[in-house]
Amino acid sequence: MTSVDKKNNLDVRATCLNCIDGRVQFPALHWIREQYHTDFVDVITAAGIDGVLASQDNIGEIIRSINISINVNKSIRIFVVGHYDCRANLVDENTHREHITKSVKRLKKHWPELEIIGLWVNSQWQVEVWCK
Repeated sequence: MTSVDKKNNLDVRATCLNCIDGRVQFPALHWIREQYHTDFVDVITAAGIDGVLASQDNIGEIIRSINISINVNKSIRIFVVGHYDCRANLVDENTHREHITKSVKRLKKHWPELEIIGLWVNSQWQVEVWCK
C-alpha cells in the first residue's frame, strides 16, 4: 500500500444533497467541512432538491448517486440542504423546512445506520442545522 492509498483510507467523506443554485454551494460545503471535520464532500444536485426529495415519487437517480457515494466513496454522513430564495422550489421558509424534514425521514428509510442531517441556508447565506 502506498502512502497515497493509506491516506485515502483515512479520508472522511460526506454526501451533500443540494440545490443547483450556485449561491448556496460554497456556504454549505464549507460549513460541512468545518463543522464535521470532513475531507471531501460528494455533491448531488437537483433544482430545489428539498422539494424533489419530499414530494416526487421517482428519485431513483438520486438514490443511485447516494449509493455510489456511500458504497464506493465510503461517505459516512448525508446532508440535505434547503435554502432561502430558492427559485426552483417556490415555497415559504416554513414549507422548505417541512420539505427538509420529510427528505431526511425519507432517506433514513434507505440508510438507517447513517447520520442524515437537514440544513437550512438563511438569507445571510449562513448554515443552520434544521433536523437530524
